[in-house]
Amino acid sequence: MNMIKPYLLCAVAAFVTALSAWADTAYPNKPIRIVVPFTPGGSPDILARTIGQKITESTGTSVLVENIAGAGGTVGADRVAKAAPDGYTLLMGHVGTLAVATSVYPHLPYDPLKSFVPVSWVARVPNVLAVNPALPVKNVAELVSYLQANPGKVNYGSGGNGSAAHLATEYFKMATQTFVVHVPYRGTAPSVTDAVAGQIQMVFTGAPAIIPMAKSGKLRALAVSSPKRMEPMPDIPTLAESGVKGLAGFEADQWYGVVAPAGTPQAIVQKLNQLINASLAAPEVTARLKSEGAVATPSTPEAFGQLIQNEIKRWRPVVTNAGIKAD
Repeated sequence: MNMIKPYLLCAVAAFVTALSAWADTAYPNKPIRIVVPFTPGGSPDILARTIGQKITESTGTSVLVENIAGAGGTVGADRVAKAAPDGYTLLMGHVGTLAVATSVYPHLPYDPLKSFVPVSWVARVPNVLAVNPALPVKNVAELVSYLQANPGKVNYGSGGNGSAAHLATEYFKMATQTFVVHVPYRGTAPSVTDAVAGQIQMVFTGAPAIIPMAKSGKLRALAVSSPKRMEPMPDIPTLAESGVKGLAGFEADQWYGVVAPAGTPQAIVQKLNQLINASLAAPEVTARLKSEGAVATPSTPEAFGQLIQNEIKRWRPVVTNAGIKAD
């Protein structure tokens, strides 16, 4: 029996290796679904569709983008967490669903670190602070003065409680000691639409949703959350450049990345990582992202996993100090 055990172990190891190799060569052989946990039109939706198109071109396999909105992105994230771990259901996760939600929702139905396996960091996207043109402010300093003189009279929208836009704006409020009323929406697009219509006066959300509205004059962009100005709107200063007390060193970019359900075979994770990174390296994708203020951030699964862990720790104090709670 003692001599048989080594042979059995070798046989099992060989089988696992062969199975892993088979998964790598056979995958993908049916449509891949990328769940975007927000309504169409926002940054995660744009990124998912851009990457999905390139994966389809390189593999010949259809990539379907499904928008499942609700509860700051946690409804869609939970759907993916409970999906079969076969590499055919993925989540376009972001700072809200993967780093902030665990501090906002006391009964979160998934664990960002245990329910998923990281695949690849995709991009970082500056938030843009913008107002309806009817608001009588031309820059951040004027906005802060107006808000301080009119506490509670200005409303801002976000993609929902605990969303990245919600967190960034609350961070801004704390830094400037202002009070703006939060109006949560079921996604970025409807909040921007209502800002354009004047139903709310302010938004502080991902650049791709704001840039076209700012360029057309439907919204007035005041500042960006990144350390550097964006290429698509080089005239828009950073918040740190505003000279407003409390905003020196301010940074609150959104980030996005793909995760798969926990238990997804490592060979499939690596294949997806290669496909996504190759997509991000394509010149047309790089140009597309730059045009919308995004910066491609291809990475290893391990590096993306470390980012998630670090961001959970980073934003927990902000959530606590702002008293951000789920509905």
